[in-house]
Amino acid sequence: MSLNKNIPGIDLLSLADRLIIKKDADKTRIFDPIRKKYIILQPEEFVRQLLILWLSEAGGFSRNSLQVEKLVRINDLSRRFDIVIYDKKTQPFILVECKAHGTPVGQHTFDQIAVYNMALKAPYLIVTNGVNTYCVEVNHITKSYIFLEKIPVP
Repeated sequence: MSLNKNIPGIDLLSLADRLIIKKDADKTRIFDPIRKKYIILQPEEFVRQLLILWLSEAGGFSRNSLQVEKLVRINDLSRRFDIVIYDKKTQPFILVECKAHGTPVGQHTFDQIAVYNMALKAPYLIVTNGVNTYCVEVNHITKSYIFLEKIPVP
């Protein structure tokens, strides 16, 4: 799959110096403003926190509309999504999948988020690895999607 529809103007890594990171005796932790606690710093968590920062500042989303790492059941299996953004009616609006900075985004990533979206039925999906960020609009009837050039706001 050739991904040539990266959203222009989103440079998540440029926000890295604004994250709140602390080192304990044996672990490095990053502050999550949505969960309001420090989380062990993993590469995927780093990208997730960068995107939360971008969404709540440049993206125009209220932090109150964001939910992080919620458990959903799909075909009797438990899955945990990275971020969901709700609209004003508290319906899922955008489902987000974050990958570590060095992890390429490809068809497998879109397949993964599409499975998660079976339970939520969000009209939009975002996939990012911190360098490349993609947003698609989902057609639930035809089970297809189209790439967008910007992230929609409800």
